[in-house]
Amino acid sequence: MRPLVLAASTSLLVLAAACGANGQTPPTGAPGEPLETRPANGANQTPAFPGQTRAPAVRTEATLSHRVVASGLVEPWGLALLPDGRWLVTERPGRMRIISAEGQVGDPITGLPAVDPRGQGGLLDVILSPTFAADRMIYWSYAEPRDGGNSTAVARGVLSADGASVSGVQVIFRALPVYDGDKHFGCSLAFDAAGHLFVTLGERSDAPMRPQAQQLDSHLGKVVRINADGSVPSDNPFVGQAGALPEIWSLGHRNVQGIAIQPGTGAVWTIEHGTRGGDELNLTEAGKNYGWPIIAYGVEYRGAAINEGLTARAGLEQPNYYWDPVVAPGGQAFYTGAMFPGWEGNLLIAGLGSKHLARVVLEGDRVVGEERLLTDLGERIRDVAVAADGAVWVVTDETDGKLVRLAAE
Repeated sequence: MRPLVLAASTSLLVLAAACGANGQTPPTGAPGEPLETRPANGANQTPAFPGQTRAPAVRTEATLSHRVVASGLVEPWGLALLPDGRWLVTERPGRMRIISAEGQVGDPITGLPAVDPRGQGGLLDVILSPTFAADRMIYWSYAEPRDGGNSTAVARGVLSADGASVSGVQVIFRALPVYDGDKHFGCSLAFDAAGHLFVTLGERSDAPMRPQAQQLDSHLGKVVRINADGSVPSDNPFVGQAGALPEIWSLGHRNVQGIAIQPGTGAVWTIEHGTRGGDELNLTEAGKNYGWPIIAYGVEYRGAAINEGLTARAGLEQPNYYWDPVVAPGGQAFYTGAMFPGWEGNLLIAGLGSKHLARVVLEGDRVVGEERLLTDLGERIRDVAVAADGAVWVVTDETDGKLVRLAAE
């Protein structure tokens, strides 16, 4: 085991204060006004319905604190809670470790397959099997080196009793086609209550690859749904359709790096990166087309319109919510827990470029409020999870990455 690594500073967040230096961005203007006040990149674009963007600011009237529990991680990406309260954490260069709630950082777990760590590639998400207590199975996603380039893969294996290794490793899903690039691999993982595994996939970013988000013979730019062993559920929407890959659940996505199954409803919510503007939160339903790259909010990185500059077209789904300017979202999780009862059912969204944790208030399938937390941490927040006691944990995507606990005092 590596020695305990704890940060010296603990930040007290008195959220009723008037300034943002306490770690939460306070509402601006009159009650009910949007939290976001910066100009939109898509300056002439109009939301498809009221409340689709720029939700009103909300504020947690409580005293919170955050504590850096462990540091010295290299670009941590995924975060999964073990039954004993320790955390499985992936590092993008290809390592997975166990970190205790007190900050003791374990050695890299052995037995993982090789990854392609170039660009946005490497070791990505990690989750536990729904039957982990019985089988100790874990699942992880990664950029897999292949002949001719790379692509996203999902593997599973048995975590040893001492947490030092995985055995019986099986690659249960390989995204096609292979491409020699270093961007937009996705890839977040989530199990639903029936044991189906959802896998989110990017369209690999480069202009020649973008159209594959609309092609049913490609996994790129899709959400896929498989069984725990990699087989295809018989009720997937494109099973039996000529020319369609049967794993596909939904299409028309750009780069989905966050997925969460809504407690109580089982609804599948995903969040994906836009360009300059156009980060999308989607209630992602079977067989539906979410539009990329035909429709999108925001503009190209260089400032031009995206393709024809369309934000809507018949037969293509609108995002339930979008951000312009972007938050650059990482992982997300629904909050459920006793520590913050006012947050029950809210979405917590990791912000990379925005360097904050967003709390998003939902009513049905609409966003009605937004709060920015951990703004004084000043780091790219990659993933978020909720512990058994209701505290919120995040990892930061830095070369000196951190595991951080946010709690009520």
